[in-house]
Amino acid sequence: MKLFDVYPVNDIIIDKAAGSNVWDDKGTEYLDLYGGHAVISIGHTNPHYVKRLTDQLHKVGFYSNSVKMPLQEELAALLGKVSGKTDYQLFLCNSGAEANENALKLASFYNGKKKVIAFRKAFHGRTSLAVAATDNPKIVAPVNETDNIVFLPWEDEAALEAAFKQHEVSSVIIEGIQGVGGINVASESFLRKIRSLCDEHNAVFIADSVQCGYGRSGKFFSHDFAGIDADIYSMAKGMGNGFPIGGIIISPKFKAVHGMLGTTFGGNHLACAAALAVLEVIESEKLIDNAANVGAYLMEELKKFSQVKEVRGRGLMIGIEMPEELAHVRKNLLGVHKIFTGEAKPNVIRLLPSLALTKAHADQFLEAFRKEVK
Repeated sequence: MKLFDVYPVNDIIIDKAAGSNVWDDKGTEYLDLYGGHAVISIGHTNPHYVKRLTDQLHKVGFYSNSVKMPLQEELAALLGKVSGKTDYQLFLCNSGAEANENALKLASFYNGKKKVIAFRKAFHGRTSLAVAATDNPKIVAPVNETDNIVFLPWEDEAALEAAFKQHEVSSVIIEGIQGVGGINVASESFLRKIRSLCDEHNAVFIADSVQCGYGRSGKFFSHDFAGIDADIYSMAKGMGNGFPIGGIIISPKFKAVHGMLGTTFGGNHLACAAALAVLEVIESEKLIDNAANVGAYLMEELKKFSQVKEVRGRGLMIGIEMPEELAHVRKNLLGVHKIFTGEAKPNVIRLLPSLALTKAHADQFLEAFRKEVK
């Protein structure tokens, strides 16, 4: 049997990882500013994380949600404390797509409406409704197509107001910072406009925080910069530092009913141990502050390069838009300088490193970047 060939891959086998570095099977060291697509939040093989998972595996690795799990309650309490959303409720699942799927479903249960407002260049996942709300027709199969999704231009308040007048809107789903779309930061005024229209029309504000959440922006949720609370926040990626876990946190105005949401693997013992370790390290090592500080330093330095078209982002979620003639830079960062980065089409280099990234690592990247653009 062969693998189903759907991933374009680099011809590199990662054999070992620690902190912000990885090593291939030939012993070559790389700086990881990609984090496996914003997943590595506290650094590879963090000792506390490894111990938490190992200790839990020696006790019990899995049982279903048919039994009480104190680890889930412990996770909910700590997540509420670190995020500041102490009065919200937690539902655990396995991935960002599943988190958004459940958020959209819960919104429709809540108000009985069907229409979902999403935005151009949005990416919300690859499952049925999440992919329908993703602005990429190439990954939307015919069976996923639905007229329940209304796509609007990014940051267009007039179009947003018109859509609310035209449709019975169930929910608005928006990334606080678009990831796949090219690191586009939602303005605070636009997020506040969504909040006010959702309040006026009894619609649900879904803050997709799968990539831009969990401290990456310099606040726990990037939507927090707007000074508003969403009704539902979806999470995954950095939540487990590589262990598959996702979730939604849900405003107290939603009432749970047995059976309305469900999952087999979501919130299992190992997943909770991983997520607890992540929050404990984020809190003890002040990694949200570090993301804000190191990210601000990186963006400030990158903006000094006249060759760069634009630098966008917040914290350690940074997009560097390159001109066509420098489209080769990302490839050379990996091939020549041994630095992993992400991309967004056509020519945006994405930096999504561990929140524990040091200034020394930032300088290592900046020096390599300087050599390539000059």
